Amino acid sequence: MGSALAGVMFVWSMLSPLLPRQLFEHFVGRFLRRHARRLAGFMDPYLTVTISEHCGERMRLGDVYDQAKAYLSHRCARRARSLRAERAARDGGGGDRFLLTMGDGEEVYDVFQGAIVWWYSVSSGGGRRYESPWFGGGGGVVYDDDRRAYRLLFHQRHRDLVVDSYLPHVCREGRAIMLRNRRRKLFTNAGGDRYRKSAWSYVAFEHPSTFDTLAMDPAKKRDIMDDLDAFRNGKDYYARIGKAWKRGYLLHGPPGTGKSTMIAAMANYLDYDIYDVELTSVATNTDLRRLFIETKGKSIIVIEDIDCSVDLTGKRKKRSPLAAGAAEPVDTTKDENASKVTLSGLLNVIDGLWSACGGERIVVFTTNHVDKLDPALIRRGRMDKHIEMSYCCFETFKILAKNYLAIDAHHLFDDVRSLLQDAKIKITPADVAEHLMLKCAAADEAACLASLVTALEKKAKDKEKVEETVVDG
Repeated sequence: MGSALAGVMFVWSMLSPLLPRQLFEHFVGRFLRRHARRLAGFMDPYLTVTISEHCGERMRLGDVYDQAKAYLSHRCARRARSLRAERAARDGGGGDRFLLTMGDGEEVYDVFQGAIVWWYSVSSGGGRRYESPWFGGGGGVVYDDDRRAYRLLFHQRHRDLVVDSYLPHVCREGRAIMLRNRRRKLFTNAGGDRYRKSAWSYVAFEHPSTFDTLAMDPAKKRDIMDDLDAFRNGKDYYARIGKAWKRGYLLHGPPGTGKSTMIAAMANYLDYDIYDVELTSVATNTDLRRLFIETKGKSIIVIEDIDCSVDLTGKRKKRSPLAAGAAEPVDTTKDENASKVTLSGLLNVIDGLWSACGGERIVVFTTNHVDKLDPALIRRGRMDKHIEMSYCCFETFKILAKNYLAIDAHHLFDDVRSLLQDAKIKITPADVAEHLMLKCAAADEAACLASLVTALEKKAKDKEKVEETVVDG
């Protein structure tokens, strides 16, 4: 052995001056790295799988991370010494309860079919914090820019068991736990905060509106509820017909007819989150695409008063032949920071190729002036169901009387019926509700109904005066 090593060293001393240094470092370095990995495999037979919180290549937060987090909080958190507390859904008693998850740097173990695995919670440790401009200064919500991940450590002889059985088991159990502990959320786009991990901020969604309390004709409500049920249970159907699992609703009607209340009732009925998109805070079509990609399933994406948001509502401009060669005037007063979202960009994310990035999503537009919207925006296939939120009728009034006064009948109901059936009178459910609301301890249902009858009679007289003036003119 000594003679052989001496011979190798002699030959190497002869050849090393003739070999290029870069070539030597490349081949020798690769040889050492390869055999070092093999040696490490004999010394340390454990493998590591990292589950990151943020999947940057997919432009969205990682679902697997959330599922692993829920699984560990339910199964393994009791063995951890360092914990993070998060508020869970309200329990049946009306109190608050918390979910405890692993703190940064904590380690727990789990046993699956006789195999022991270890989970580690790791953090990038960036520690940068920013105050959200959406909530305003001074005590606003603060966000952490740390990137977290879970690392799963296991022996290499359990590789197939972990990859083929254990990780799918973690995802299934995590999804079930998340569903049980889920709190509905109301999201809004933060806008302009480039340091954030997510483009969305959220608060707990606790709106009490339901279809039972929604002031609308019962037959119309039943039709909407049946349509929502068909969508919620239609995953296989949408896949069979080759369409993205989404549906569009256009709510249109005068102000005060309950469009926002309808959205809240839909969310409560389906148990979906709401993403409220503020288009004026979206700088470009790329930012809008990122917003829609980061929305998750079981959600309602809402753009309220779309006719007042950004310049999407005008008809396509047609240039006359005489003006074709003339230069268009430049509007120097236009705000350079204004949103550059276009109609084409919006159509692409709600109904184009990007609309298939995710499933079980409902897109809702609301407007007071449906005639101002571009026909391409509200055509069937984009806004599949058009729902007119109209003025108050007698059936709507009975629901409001039940909600506000807890009565189903009264002798003044006949007066209200005759006045509401008069085609000359138009009153919104919001105006009716204002009269029916008990504003003081001395108020009763008779006084509230009498106030409503007086208001309806006044509207009828004002309408007659207007008509007489028109005739005389």
